[in-house]
Amino acid sequence: MAAANAHYYATRDPLGASGDFTTAPEISQMFGELIGLWCADLWDRAGRPDIAWVELGPGRGTLAADAVRAMARAGLTPPVHFVETSPVLRAAQAARVPGAAWHDAVSTLPTDRPLIVVANEFFDALPIRQLVRAGAGWHERLVACQDLLFLPIAGKQVPDTIIPPGLRDAPPGSIIETSPASVAVMRALAQAIAAQGGAVLAIDYGYEGPAIGDTLQAIRAHAFANPFETPGDQDLTAHVDFATLAAAALAEGAHASAVIGQGTLLTALGIDARAATLAAAAPDRAAGIAADRERLTGAMGDLFKALAIIAPTWPSPAGFA
Repeated sequence: MAAANAHYYATRDPLGASGDFTTAPEISQMFGELIGLWCADLWDRAGRPDIAWVELGPGRGTLAADAVRAMARAGLTPPVHFVETSPVLRAAQAARVPGAAWHDAVSTLPTDRPLIVVANEFFDALPIRQLVRAGAGWHERLVACQDLLFLPIAGKQVPDTIIPPGLRDAPPGSIIETSPASVAVMRALAQAIAAQGGAVLAIDYGYEGPAIGDTLQAIRAHAFANPFETPGDQDLTAHVDFATLAAAALAEGAHASAVIGQGTLLTALGIDARAATLAAAAPDRAAGIAADRERLTGAMGDLFKALAIIAPTWPSPAGFA
């Protein structure tokens, strides 16, 4: 999964009608604007310190451009840092957010100031491991290749002690997913904000685990595809286990919010009022603006979850009870 996605993102712009999928920032400017105001409000209530603003996996830079514009209106004009390895997407980001700095990993982010980090549809693309119940035991799921045909197979048996107790007796064929890469990124971010101040806002489709289920999927041309076909030519993702991310942050001394739906967060941040303002300014686009608002807060608002990780000395962020 890591190798396939590294090639996939390095060689194309996957977004939009001509690509493979669309993200919330590409649906409407309202998404990035509200995220920017969330950041500005938190910064204001933290005493307006000198911060660095960071986005992980910023796509075309659309969210960042909308967020930067909204933050500036609130008086926040921080240096912008992107964690992005794709040269194709870096070029698109540079066009939308001039002056940004790029990083290959979170380990090189600034260490001399608080960080406000946004990770929208970032963790879902990080590689996962799967464990499958086969016979009387659990086995790591591997990928076999024969004549360029890839397919999943059961590997060696693993000790039951690594399986959550409530899931050990699941029926044969059951699958549990873990993402050590996601945990490593979250622990590094949480360690940084616990020491420096700041917050992380993670938004993605996912669940509060641990849970049984195979969520590995491939998207190509806006439709589901076989994840074991044409590796490197389609987007591979898996649902994010927000409970595990929260636990990783807590282990590093940061605080974690409750997990809420994207729709709940956007509604609390004022998407209805923003949609009304945009519709009043462009009456011919009112129906489209209303449809975009519904898309972001309706079905997508339930599927996508939001989690805030906060420095112990920082205030609670808006939208999270």
